[in-house]
Amino acid sequence: MQDNLSPEDIDRIIEMAWEDRTPFSAIEFQFGLPEAEVIKLMKRELKLNSWKRWRARVQGRKTKHTQLRGDGVLRFKSKAQKQITYNKISKKKY
Repeated sequence: MQDNLSPEDIDRIIEMAWEDRTPFSAIEFQFGLPEAEVIKLMKRELKLNSWKRWRARVQGRKTKHTQLRGDGVLRFKSKAQKQITYNKISKKKY
């Protein structure tokens, strides 16, 4: 599944995986990668220490797993996240 991703898609998946409020289900919805595949991609693309730090950060984090989220969290993107149009990243206008 990861073989057909462009470098831009991989960069975006990594960015979304690092964001606290973006659940794995949002990555799966946009790119078709389930959580296990995102973990494999992160392990492949990141340096070992970066991957360990990311893995420790997201394990059990309520905001990364939709099922663990509270009822008050209704959005899946952070305010700092770039707008996405048809799975393409559009540039922010300053």
